[in-house]
Amino acid sequence: MARVAYTENDVNLVARMMRAEAEGEGQLGMLMVGNVIVNRLVANCLDFRDLRSIYDVIFQIQGGNYSFEAVQKGNVFYNRARGVEKRLAKRVLDSWREHPSRFALWYFNPYAPCPPTWYGQPFTGQYKLHCFYEPAANTCEGVYMG
Repeated sequence: MARVAYTENDVNLVARMMRAEAEGEGQLGMLMVGNVIVNRLVANCLDFRDLRSIYDVIFQIQGGNYSFEAVQKGNVFYNRARGVEKRLAKRVLDSWREHPSRFALWYFNPYAPCPPTWYGQPFTGQYKLHCFYEPAANTCEGVYMG
């Protein structure tokens, strides 16, 4: 059973986002970005309450901007998803979860060492250039169940 219900359009959106945000970090880096997208959908807490679809996650606006830099800038996100990214997107939508993104709701590339927290949320680990952060204890049980 898949972690979330999804359509082919969802596969394409996740695949495009994974490519735009982490193509340079290889397949594992793209899977980790995809995992954060799915985590945000299942979490239903903190900044990610009431997100009901992959579309809602990817096009979420926070503080007047899209949550993901690739959507804000648009220049890479709007490239077509290729077969490899679509296969990776299906994997992450179905079941793939791995440390440090396993329970992460945030990631970013600080262009410096990863800070120990990100907006008060604990650092879980780094993969190549991306730092991953999961919710502080007892603030978002949904991410651990989904």
